[in-house]
Amino acid sequence: MNNTQKMLSGEIYNAYAEDLILLRNKARHLTKEYNDSEPEETEKRKNILKKLFGKIGENFEIEPPFHCDYGTHMEIGENFYANFNFLVLDDGMVKIGDDVLIAPDVKILTATHLVNPKLRPKNADYTKPVTIGNNVWIGAGVIVNPGVTIGDNSVIGSGSVVTKDIPANVVAVGNPCRVLKSISEE
Repeated sequence: MNNTQKMLSGEIYNAYAEDLILLRNKARHLTKEYNDSEPEETEKRKNILKKLFGKIGENFEIEPPFHCDYGTHMEIGENFYANFNFLVLDDGMVKIGDDVLIAPDVKILTATHLVNPKLRPKNADYTKPVTIGNNVWIGAGVIVNPGVTIGDNSVIGSGSVVTKDIPANVVAVGNPCRVLKSISEE
């Protein structure tokens, strides 16, 4: 199993292996080109992101600056919007549904490290995937930690640190993020 396969399967991998460095560098070049583009270059921007992401719908907008580790490990649905300073460490898979709104300064993280320092070698990482359902709104400054799933129709309040799964149809806030209330049809 190569490092990319280990990384995506959640096994311990060497983040500084040559094959992963090459993939990250490709993403760095594409995100630099994207972040340096002019606001009027909407088609150019869309084409760059289509090259970068594993999958993305046809209707999307991401305000620069945007940064990610690989891009290819992200799947994004239709009608996606991310505001300024969106950061995704997509060492593991990141799946985002349709009609998702991301406020400024949101971070989605999949990479993590061993807790025991004796078992934590310098270049050893592992990943846990992140899944965000349909019709989700994530407020400004939110951090979504590795292994989290956010259910459909939920809202994550500004400044929250999401450390555990959030069910569908709720408003959740805080550090650590917890359910504040259910969302009704009213």
